[in-house]
Amino acid sequence: MSEKEAEMSRKLKRASQLLFFQRHRKPGLRGWELKKALGKDFMSIIDLLNSELDKLNLQVKVVFEDVEVTDNPTEEQLDRARFFITIKNPLAVSDIMASGWRIDDIAALAATIALIISRQGKAPKSDVEQILREKFPKWRVDMNLDRFIRTGYLSKDENDMLYIGWRARAEIDQKILMELLLAK
Repeated sequence: MSEKEAEMSRKLKRASQLLFFQRHRKPGLRGWELKKALGKDFMSIIDLLNSELDKLNLQVKVVFEDVEVTDNPTEEQLDRARFFITIKNPLAVSDIMASGWRIDDIAALAATIALIISRQGKAPKSDVEQILREKFPKWRVDMNLDRFIRTGYLSKDENDMLYIGWRARAEIDQKILMELLLAK
């Protein structure tokens, strides 16, 4: 093995260790942290890691929390982005339930995200609560919304407006969710 291959292998192992083990309250790392640990070419290491993770039905997901980014993010956007490992294809409902989620909690999250999407990315918390209370008890709605905000699926501003959170953008394919909800 050449010196360059050995270095790439070392960086690949380091990247996987950094991304698999949670060090902060939120999973994953910021781009600047990866750059510091892996070097300026960290995106090539992430691409290589993605090809290895693909064999395990996993992927490195990049979430840009504050801005919409298309195909070619800038270096500054990558530095602020959050990188973490997710499942590549959707889980079966039985697998989701085995992870501690109740089916009605999943339904409440899907309904909440669909409502926010239908309102151009934001909705008053009171509107979401009103719609969810038609199907779920008040205590469950309050508990779920608090949980969704705390775990990053939703975010809330000082005016009680709800937005899709960083974790929902990373873990939920919004296009597929809307297609499933609108399917006949």
